[in-house]
Amino acid sequence: MPLAVIADDEKNQLELISFHLKKNNFDVIAAGDGDEAFDLIVEHRPDIVILDWMMPNSSGISVCRRIRSSKELKKLPIIILSARGEDIDTSHGLSSGADDYITKPFSPIELIARVNSLLRRTNSEINSSIIEYEDLLIDNDKKILQATDNIVKIGKTEFKILSLLMSRPENVFSRDQIIDFVWNNMPDIDNRTVDVHVSRLRKVLNDNYHGTCKIHTVHGFGYCIRNN
Repeated sequence: MPLAVIADDEKNQLELISFHLKKNNFDVIAAGDGDEAFDLIVEHRPDIVILDWMMPNSSGISVCRRIRSSKELKKLPIIILSARGEDIDTSHGLSSGADDYITKPFSPIELIARVNSLLRRTNSEINSSIIEYEDLLIDNDKKILQATDNIVKIGKTEFKILSLLMSRPENVFSRDQIIDFVWNNMPDIDNRTVDVHVSRLRKVLNDNYHGTCKIHTVHGFGYCIRNN
């Protein structure tokens, strides 16, 4: 299930957002202020971040800017929530690096729709763009993996897995997330299938790539790519 970190200093609002996200098959980690939210984002590398504009310690705008200035976190999808509805406020929220801006009060249906839309857009960007991490480059249009000056031949499924891992380096993707992205949640695909393809991916990299990026197993969670 996708993981969302949400932050709001209004307890009732936090509980309401958490409830509806969980109802729609999200894992949720909640924070009551900006500093706590940023620490949780660094620790858990969520799939999406939802931040209230006005919070103690650090505002949602401040947290958003910290995320965008971080090499490891800058691609995280971010939604800003605010009671401020003026055009200038919306512009300020988006210029800070947020991907979307929702004015309070909002309906839970609207929130979930905007969250899912942003995640689809993010996944579409993974599928259609060039992704670079350290000395590895994936070209999703040409379907090639390039390591320094060498083209590495890689299977279709392993290519998709690596595209996902490289889209957010050091982020740990669960097996369920990999199944959802690579196989669109086909019912006959299980965790063992993921492990087999990750093993093949590792072998391809071991045989054809001599850089420092490795696929790591995070026991009890899933897989990530990081520079050793």
